[in-house]
Amino acid sequence: MTSPFSSDPAVLVLEDGTRHVGRAYGAHGTTLGEVVFATGMTGYQETLTDPSYAGQIVLQTAPHIGNTGMNDEDPESRRIWVSGYIVRDPSRVVSNWRADESLDDALESDGVVGISGIDTRAVTRHIRSAGSMRGGIFSGDAAAIDADEQLRLVREAPEMAGQNLSAAVSVAAAEVTAAQGERIGNLAVLDLGVKQATVDNLAARGFEVHVLPQDVTIEEIRAIEPVAVFYSNGPGDPAASGDHVDLLRGVLDDGLPFFGICFGNQLLGRALGLGTYKLPFGHRGINQPVLDKATGRVEITAHNHGFAVDAPVEGSFDSPNGYGRIEVSHVGLNDQVVEGLRALDIPAFSVQYHPEAAAGPHDANYLFDRFRDLVVATLETNKNA
Repeated sequence: MTSPFSSDPAVLVLEDGTRHVGRAYGAHGTTLGEVVFATGMTGYQETLTDPSYAGQIVLQTAPHIGNTGMNDEDPESRRIWVSGYIVRDPSRVVSNWRADESLDDALESDGVVGISGIDTRAVTRHIRSAGSMRGGIFSGDAAAIDADEQLRLVREAPEMAGQNLSAAVSVAAAEVTAAQGERIGNLAVLDLGVKQATVDNLAARGFEVHVLPQDVTIEEIRAIEPVAVFYSNGPGDPAASGDHVDLLRGVLDDGLPFFGICFGNQLLGRALGLGTYKLPFGHRGINQPVLDKATGRVEITAHNHGFAVDAPVEGSFDSPNGYGRIEVSHVGLNDQVVEGLRALDIPAFSVQYHPEAAAGPHDANYLFDRFRDLVVATLETNKNA
């Protein structure tokens, strides 16, 4: 294992000209992306391998990162997806019996440029005040690039707004996971950046899970004779995913039960005729409080999103696209952001967070049961019709 305490220089440059000098961590070189912060105290492996972080440089607010290393059992996908990684104090040693390699080695293997040894609290406070912004990490030889040139490179990087990143993270061909226990039927999962824990949870509820490429057509979905459709989490701007919205409208028009999480929640909102907007600094971490309006229960939930649905939090309203009455089902308690939608006249609902939460907490895992129950009830109604 290589030492996480590199003596090579590195610098984090934000688009407003802010600079933080530290040490190289992971791969050396240059990386650009949107700088965001994640507030989880644990679960950094799940964070790094979450495809929703594609295009983003992730800062961990927890100061000590890497002590449990990386293992072959916990990845949420086939690789590390973050564009860059920012930590304050990398662990000196790996001290978990499940570890197969150090975090530093994993970052280097996947070509992820990082920086350590900077005041991550100061960067977090700055982003909370000024909002998420583009940034760049320059390490090793790249750290010596002229400061004005570094800033120019950062400012020329694409903004997250307007980006469609689904093709970069989706599977190239369909992948099928067998149902566990009593089989309900085929479930079409549109892979916009799906995590393995989500697939496992759906299979455990009796669905034969067909993970489909993001460019699948409505005819190809119909061909597998699904009992329901699921839209996964994923990176990018929902306003740039018009094809996925059109596909979802076809699903809703067919009367198929639908469940969407994170990016899938935003796309359901747009399919219903609602708008979406970019949050100042987003919600990322595993400690976000959300109110389930139906039960009055407060859940601590796992989040990773920079966009949100624009909808009235109180009462029900008519879908602008003709799908009947809609209500906001869940609300974020930190800022009153829409965290869930429920259609009252068609079998469709969604949440803005990640109910699988492989690194915890598991307060929202019941949503998979709610989806299963919705599908079973719809099948029974159609049978008796």
